[in-house]
Amino acid sequence: QVQLVESGGVLVQAGGSLRLSCTTAGSIFSTSVMGWYRQPPGKQRELVATITRRRDTKYSDSVKGRFTISRDNDKSTVYLEMNDLKPEDTADYFCRLGPTIFDPDYVVWGQGTQVTVSS
Repeated sequence: QVQLVESGGVLVQAGGSLRLSCTTAGSIFSTSVMGWYRQPPGKQRELVATITRRRDTKYSDSVKGRFTISRDNDKSTVYLEMNDLKPEDTADYFCRLGPTIFDPDYVVWGQGTQVTVSS
């Protein structure tokens, strides 16, 4: 079973920056769409950003221009660079692998990493 390991979540002041990382083992990473999602306290999980194998990216309107998703297929790692953080960015951030080129229904979630932005 593929496992995703996220890191980088901390407490940061508003206006600050942070980089989240999500890594896995094996060749499945290079065949997959990768994404970051977040779940604010008391709310549902929502899309933050996705990146395809060809590095086409998509962002939610709330983070566009502030967050950047990138991937390193050699390291099987996806990153989320977050700038100009706001208190409303406070959430548990989850990495998602999938779908893959072999299975459109294949999805694996990471365990989440907590980001807290203080005002």
